[in-house]
Amino acid sequence: MAEQGPGTLVAMTEPDLELEVAWQRHVAADRGPLDGLLGRHREKHRRYHTATHVAWVIRHIDELSLTEDADHPDELVAAAFYHDAIYEPTYPANERASARLARRDLTALGWQEERCDRVTELIEATEHGAPASIDPAGDTAIFLDADLAVLGADPAGYSAYATAVRSEYRHLDDEEWRSGRTAVLRGFLERPAIFSTVTGRERWEDRARANISSELARLS
Repeated sequence: MAEQGPGTLVAMTEPDLELEVAWQRHVAADRGPLDGLLGRHREKHRRYHTATHVAWVIRHIDELSLTEDADHPDELVAAAFYHDAIYEPTYPANERASARLARRDLTALGWQEERCDRVTELIEATEHGAPASIDPAGDTAIFLDADLAVLGADPAGYSAYATAVRSEYRHLDDEEWRSGRTAVLRGFLERPAIFSTVTGRERWEDRARANISSELARLS
């Protein structure tokens, strides 16, 4: 699986070592919960929401934090690790379940309640529809943009992403997929801006709109 880095398409295997370094730097020296997370991200039904996606979200957080003010970088990275920890396309509350798992694990690792609150709020902000109904700022804006950066991938990277997501929703027939996917994509285009940070808009907005418009044309 590949995801868009700054300017090019990069092939990656699941980057366990990279994630271990990020975990120990930002979350905890105890890597016990990380092993469980990596196991979740290797579930057979996943094609896009894998450890590779987590690694790219963390990379994009680091990239955005160079130009945007990140108040709580450790919480941002912890949210990246957990935001798709529970991922079942037929289940309507993946984000809330992932947030609960994050709170349980981080509390056991000794994180204070206030820090756990920030992580769960970031994860729940990724719930479908939430970004359109709020005005993200600060760490939330950085986190959402890092998660959505793949929309601004080069055409090949975006096509790989779209194909992988379709595979994750293989329980839907073609008409159900077209209907649901079209609604999601149109929702992005109807926003005043897809990305919430100045940096995200400068780097990914135009390409994301072009990619989404092209996919809508194919779907129709």
